[in-house]
Amino acid sequence: MNTPSKGHVHEWVAAWKKAGRDLQRIRLEEIRTADTRAVIESLDAAFRSALLHYPPVPDSGLVEQQKLFQRLKQ
Repeated sequence: MNTPSKGHVHEWVAAWKKAGRDLQRIRLEEIRTADTRAVIESLDAAFRSALLHYPPVPDSGLVEQQKLFQRLKQ
């Protein structure tokens, strides 16, 4: 593999700076024009399926985690 010259590195950095500005502009435009309602509606079936197949558990597991820590500590 060839080591890039200092000039090539500066060109590469400048290209990524410009790309970063362009990507940020695109990102902000996509956020501004996003149809949040449509996105939420499109994900509704997947969310309901996940709830059906993986119902929420009544606890976070924190109690079990603390019990494990206590056993490890001893």
